[in-house]
Amino acid sequence: QVQLVESGGGLVQVGGSLRLSCAVAGRTFGTYAVGWFRQAPGKEREFVAAINWNGGWTDYVDSVKGRFTITRDNAKNTVFLQMNSLKPEDTAVYYCAADWTSPWETSERANEYDHWGQGTQVTVSS
Repeated sequence: QVQLVESGGGLVQVGGSLRLSCAVAGRTFGTYAVGWFRQAPGKEREFVAAINWNGGWTDYVDSVKGRFTITRDNAKNTVFLQMNSLKPEDTAVYYCAADWTSPWETSERANEYDHWGQGTQVTVSS
């Protein structure tokens, strides 16, 4: 059974940084693409960033480009989202998701991901 567990969320002031982790267990990690999504209260879930199976391709939503960096450590079965220069509008629950149907590419579409974590709260205070 595949499990994705997010960690690293919390409360941070504007301009601060957080590093989210997504630990994947239960299946061969290296054959997955992984995406990060977020959902703020009253809003739809939105794509944030994604990385393909070997880290050779990444994608970001325009609002986080230059501030967020997605990386992966296949030896540790973990994907990271480094978030710098955080803004109040980054406040949301952040979810990671795994896609092994097309692990060589990234997708911004939530319905292309097969398994999801439970989410971790990120709150940016002004």
